[in-house]
Amino acid sequence: MEWIVVVSVLVMTILSLLRVNVIIAIILASLTAGLMSGLSLGESVSMLVSGMGGQAETALSYILLGAFAVAISYTGITTIVVNYLIKKLTGKKTMMLLSIAGIASLSQNLIPVHIAFIPILIPPLLKLFDDMKLDRRGVASALTFGLTAPYIMIPAGFGLIFQGIIKDSMEANGLSIAMGQVTLSMLIPGLGMIAGLLFAVFVTFRKNRISKQGTVNEIEPIGTPENITFNKKHLYTIIAIAAALVVQLITENLILGALTGLILMFALIVVPFHKGDKVMTDGIAMMGTISFVMLVASGYGNILQKTGAVNALVEVSSGIFGENNQAMLAFILLLVGLVITMGIGSSFGTIPIIAALYVPICVSVGFSPIATATLIGTAGALGDAGSPASDSTLGPTSGLNADGRHHHIWDTCVPTFLHYNIPLFIFGWIGAMIF
Repeated sequence: MEWIVVVSVLVMTILSLLRVNVIIAIILASLTAGLMSGLSLGESVSMLVSGMGGQAETALSYILLGAFAVAISYTGITTIVVNYLIKKLTGKKTMMLLSIAGIASLSQNLIPVHIAFIPILIPPLLKLFDDMKLDRRGVASALTFGLTAPYIMIPAGFGLIFQGIIKDSMEANGLSIAMGQVTLSMLIPGLGMIAGLLFAVFVTFRKNRISKQGTVNEIEPIGTPENITFNKKHLYTIIAIAAALVVQLITENLILGALTGLILMFALIVVPFHKGDKVMTDGIAMMGTISFVMLVASGYGNILQKTGAVNALVEVSSGIFGENNQAMLAFILLLVGLVITMGIGSSFGTIPIIAALYVPICVSVGFSPIATATLIGTAGALGDAGSPASDSTLGPTSGLNADGRHHHIWDTCVPTFLHYNIPLFIFGWIGAMIF
């Protein structure tokens, strides 16, 4: 039973590296887990499907955000932003990557729209990246940093939600901790991600790289970069974006926020009403893959949890070294967390599962509440930073592969895994030892 998680995640990883579609890879990994736990093929499929509802809200919100992004792109307002970036950053690879990481960071805390900005901003910049011979793997690394590091370290926006889940999950399992202590616990792992970003920007991706040829599939805005100037439609677009943000913040619901933005875009005649079908179709094409991956990954997580595979893996791993070797136990717990979250992909959804398993073990061996929070938070973040099923890797791919020249696994997941999961693991282990 304890090897089910390991084997099924290996199946998913190997198939993904062999360029099998990530949805198919997750489904086959789910069936592998089900069959190994004694379920029939039919029962495995049923459990997979029944668990997909766990990410239904997220999937629908991404579809609507995709449609909203298409509507915004239709106005050509992104061309103005792109022209500014081209003017200021052409030829400046390092500044381009750091600027993209900075913009992505704003999406988690100051303007919490998560991955919705990527299909708006990145596709128009692809030609510039190619002209600069900028390595798109570096852009993927910059985006994933901005989608992950801020919510790990900063208790605002998505960061407040993430750290709140850690606090609530620990307290639900009998270990009290203050919110300030949770924030403190994630600073050292966050520093690991900063180190990974700097290494990626200044070392790994400094060389020129021309993207492979692919099938061009770009969304064309109204007008051309030369003749677009700020006008009334752009003002209305900004109003729609602001309204969507306000509704999202008030209701804490991405679906209502995206729906508000879409309705205003049509009501203000920024996008003609007869373009409604095309906007939705293009939005589904843009974000549909991410949505379905999230749904299938949720079903996979349901199988691992309900069959007891996760519990068995944690129990056997924690029992190997006993109670007198905190350093090795912390290493094992992070390794187990890496395996679990690489499969499920969602840090937010995985934290409650990990906390229920980690808290009793950490208390029994004498880890402090802050050290325990470090292990739980780091284990969750490991899934977001490098998993094929994570929206923090799927989002960058959705933008960078708009012209068919960027591979999700080899150009996004492998670079982000190497630059973030490794330092996260090391710095998380150091944090657990210090605290």
